[in-house]
Formats: sequence, C-alpha cells, structure tokens
Amino acid sequence: MEPVKVGIIGCGNISSIYLRNLSAFSGVDVVAVADLDMVRARAKAEEFGVTKACTVEELLADKDIELVVNLTIPKAHAEVALAALEQGKHVYSEKPLAVHLEDGQKVLATARARGLRVGCAPDTFLGGGLQTCRKLLDDGWIGTPVAATAFMMSHGHESWHPDPVFFYQMGGGPMFDMGPYYLTALVHLLGPIRRVTGSARITFPERIVTSKPRRGERIRVETPTHIAGVLDFQNGAIATLVTSFDVWYADVPRIEIYGTEGSMSVPDPNHFSGPVRIRRPGVESWSEIPILSPFVENSRGLGVANMALAIRSGDVHLAHGDLAYHVLEAMHGFHLASEQGRHYDMQSTCERPAPFSAETVQDLRT
Repeated sequence: MEPVKVGIIGCGNISSIYLRNLSAFSGVDVVAVADLDMVRARAKAEEFGVTKACTVEELLADKDIELVVNLTIPKAHAEVALAALEQGKHVYSEKPLAVHLEDGQKVLATARARGLRVGCAPDTFLGGGLQTCRKLLDDGWIGTPVAATAFMMSHGHESWHPDPVFFYQMGGGPMFDMGPYYLTALVHLLGPIRRVTGSARITFPERIVTSKPRRGERIRVETPTHIAGVLDFQNGAIATLVTSFDVWYADVPRIEIYGTEGSMSVPDPNHFSGPVRIRRPGVESWSEIPILSPFVENSRGLGVANMALAIRSGDVHLAHGDLAYHVLEAMHGFHLASEQGRHYDMQSTCERPAPFSAETVQDLRT
C-alpha cells in the first residue's frame, strides 16, 4: 500500500515527537514541514531528514501532500485546518479542534462537503494503558460503570514552558490545554456525554514567567484557571472532573472508574502506558493488571498513522473529528454553565471509538 504523503505545519516543541514517531510507520511519508519562522522549519527538516522546508502557503499548494498535520497554536487550529481542507487535503490537528464552537462546526462541515477526513489529538487513548482499561470495562471486570472522578491539578506552565503566554489566553487554561486528554479518555471508556455543569474562576489575574527565555514577563490571565465540572453520560454514569493551574500540590487520582462490581484506577491520560489497577468487593488491596496492548512509549502521531491507514482502506479512523468536536463542546459547556448558573445540555454526540484492534496495530507496523 502506497504511503500517505504528509505535510506538517507548525515546528514548535510538539513537532519533534511527531516527526520522530511518524518516521516509524510504513503508511506515512512526511515530505514537508512549514512554519511562520523559516529558520525553525529548516532546522526541523534537517534534524529529521525531511526533504522540504517551506512556507505554509507552499505546503498547502503542494498537490502531492494528501494529509496536513496541524501543530500550530490553538487559536490558529481552525484557520489552518480550513485552509488545508479548501486545498483538498485531509487534516489532523493538535488539540483542541478549535477555540470556538462555531469554528469547530465549520471545520467538520467543510470536510463533509468535500469528502475529506478530520482527525484530532489526543491519541493517547490508543495507547496500551487506556486500551487495557477499555478491554477490562468491556469484559465486565467492574460491572456496569456508575461514576468516575478525574483530576488534573498543577500550578501552570510559566515555571517551565519556554513560551507560556498562550496557555493563559482564550483557548488555553487547564480545561482547553489538558481537558482534551481527560475528556477523550472518559468518552472512550464511557461513551458520549449528555450534559455538563461546572464552576470556574481566575485565581491569579497575572502570572510572572520564571522560565527562560521570557523570565520576568508578566502575563495577563484571560481564561479560567480552575474549573470544577460534573458530566452526565448517555449511559447513566456521572463523572466529576477538576482541571486547575491554581494548585501547588495535590495527591489525587488521575482517573478512577467506579462500577457495580468494583473500581478501576486509570493511568494518566496524557501518557500511553499504565499502571492499570482493579479492586473488586471483598479484596483487601488493589491488583495491578498487565498492560494488554502495544504502544506504551510516547507514541504521539499514532492517531495520524491510524488515519493514514484508514484513508487507504476506507475504514473509520479512531481519533476522529466528531469525537474532538464533542470534547470541544463539553469544555465550552463547563464555562457556559459557570457563567449562566445552569446545566448545559450537549448538542453534539459521537460514536464511542472502537477498540484499537490487533489487526490495525499489525497493519500500522508493516
């Protein structure tokens, strides 16, 4: 099967792991990289052996490129995705799908009208840890899911990230930055969401950067930095999700699922591996379950490889646009519920992604 020719737009921090991993998949051929900063684009091309470093316009005009991987900052995701679709190219974006719901809708509508595919990170739910959790749930190890808790607690990015400003602008904050990992994992495990509610606040109106090279700069915070939400799933399960950039220290689980026949401790959804633990009634301690699926290392780009395979085979790719839009709507729903003092009823739904089959894994590796 002929590899899908891929162009990457955005040569920032996250691009290195994509470039490294995509070179290992036989169904993907990265033929060009582009960035607003041509020095950075040339450096990435040289580092990873990509033939062509070019402008964004040149990449979009390249008729050989079938799939654009969009690694720009969040507020540019929709603009770049739409430009790629208008040029007749499939597009896979870093999370979130868009900043605004209307832009997310436009991306999906444009793709449908043109018979093109949209994919979106995160693809960590395809990794060994969350796929093991999915199998345990599907096999009934904890019975029927009743509830879940999920926590992402930190003190933000200004102490370590080289360019932390956009994390505190619209489209940033802990919900839009890290929420996609948690919400995608929960939808993968429990299915689509029916409604959400939440409370949100900005605790520190200004942040001071302590990382290089922008040490000492002041950041005006424009988006909530502590969000506590409740989700009602269509299957009846109720989840609590807290995301925060306002917490110095915490000792809470990443995700736990509670069922009628036991409880499951789910690994960090920002990672591809475990540990996965189960505890059933009458058992005095948790049992760690061996990881049952591959891709336990940092496999960012796995969703791109799966999408490329699906383009050739005609199958459904798993990190799909409807899932990403459903997650985007839920994130907006938490903020709207807090602002308006009400539940937010979800207007979208999506297919619960199928398990990552052994056959698909084998096809990706050959």
